[in-house]
Amino acid sequence: MIKENLLEIKQSLPENVTLVAVSKTKPLEDLQEAYAAGQRIFGENKIQEMVDKYDALPKDIQWHMIGHLQSNKVKYMAHFVDLIHGVDKFSTLKEINKQAKKHDKVINCLLQVKIAKEDTKFGLSFDEINEILASEAFAELKNIKITGFMGMATFTDNKKQLEEEFSSLNTFFNELKTQKLSLKTLSMGMSGDYMLAIENGSNMVRVGSSIFGQRNYNA
Repeated sequence: MIKENLLEIKQSLPENVTLVAVSKTKPLEDLQEAYAAGQRIFGENKIQEMVDKYDALPKDIQWHMIGHLQSNKVKYMAHFVDLIHGVDKFSTLKEINKQAKKHDKVINCLLQVKIAKEDTKFGLSFDEINEILASEAFAELKNIKITGFMGMATFTDNKKQLEEEFSSLNTFFNELKTQKLSLKTLSMGMSGDYMLAIENGSNMVRVGSSIFGQRNYNA
């Protein structure tokens, strides 16, 4: 079913929208099936699991770290990670820069913006992002590149609230894009709300259960 699910979702996406297949907790066979169906971008939320999968799977896969990031784990993925979605502290950016420098590379990052009303969601405020991007300390980080933002909406069936949260980040993204920043990625939307996120400006969606089925967190 993975191949059928994947193709159905890809057909529903506009051409400008990138699909990240969220493969966290899923076995290698599932990823191999998605790979055989043409998927090349996979999202993981635990670094050790991503490292193991990177070692086992073809090297033309782009690996995205989508989970909350602990700075002390960055070194394990710095040599291969393609995009880090959830950067919500300047100290984390500094650590990513330090580890990227060791590998003589530039790591692409998305700043995680807090758009949800829930207290449990991580993220920076719009003001905090403006402050970081305008700082001299940020300008000194030559081995990272902020390519856009990531936002997680409130877990709710209230469509109006979701639209407000998504559109607030889209507005902010477009405002900063008109400045000197080379922003290109707005990562919003998961299995339950990705079509609504796309309607409100998202050009990267993180879809897991709609491709791979429900996760077994006790596995």
